[in-house]
Amino acid sequence: MKIGFIGAGKVGFSLGKVFSEGGLQVIGYYSRHKESAEAAAKFTESKCYDDPGRLVADCDAVFLTVPDGVITEIFEKLKDYDLKGRQICHCSGSMTAQKAFPGIGQTGAEGYSIHPLFPVSDRYASYRELKDAFFCIEGCEAHLNEWKERLEALGPQVQIIPSGRKVLYHAACAIASNLVCALVQESLDLLEDCGFSRAYALEAITPLLRSNMEHIISEGPVGALTGPMERNDVGTVHSHLDAFPTVEDRELYRTVSKKLLAAAQQKHPDTDYTEMKKVLGKESE
Repeated sequence: MKIGFIGAGKVGFSLGKVFSEGGLQVIGYYSRHKESAEAAAKFTESKCYDDPGRLVADCDAVFLTVPDGVITEIFEKLKDYDLKGRQICHCSGSMTAQKAFPGIGQTGAEGYSIHPLFPVSDRYASYRELKDAFFCIEGCEAHLNEWKERLEALGPQVQIIPSGRKVLYHAACAIASNLVCALVQESLDLLEDCGFSRAYALEAITPLLRSNMEHIISEGPVGALTGPMERNDVGTVHSHLDAFPTVEDRELYRTVSKKLLAAAQQKHPDTDYTEMKKVLGKESE
């Protein structure tokens, strides 16, 4: 299979390198910024294209590794070329192939979304870790399993998901990757209220964060759970709620703790959490 890329940013660079090192035939790159396409082509030992139509003509599969907001716009421009029999792919975490490529069936092409569950942060280095990342794919059923096998042969694990669950999948990823940052931010803010400097607060909680994440990875969130919720320590949780300086702080703690309570109940099914539920269920004054 001959693969080309439209867009030569971090994802295009990294995915192209993984493909080329894994034995797939990367034909080349096209970008509005020619210097980026030239750099990506050099990095993957492929070709820099001046014309997207020529790249499409030379490829069996074309990856649109561009920002989510312009994927559909670029696909609409590709309709000016012969797409019959070609596979058009994007790497957006939230968009389905059908949403990204409206009317693709009428062109005779097939659409796929191939999302690496990994924060690609560097054009020249991220490909090394991308080989061990997890990929989530969806799209046209005709060759979906072939894409799964093709990617797995390169090293990553791959999950096929229904198109109707793509946005929910991306929300789950955002919780694991982005929303965790909000909880750390909240912890640092509260420690500053206790007299810590920002830098010292981060240094103080770093061992907690590192150890907890290691246990979550090895044991799962239920097995890794410790603290007052796991112990059913109603008094401590009540005192926490009373100590928060704002309603917003209190409600964040309460909302997250309700989810944590479900994990505690799973870990200790014989424990009576009735009083804890009452404390967490009270409305803020």
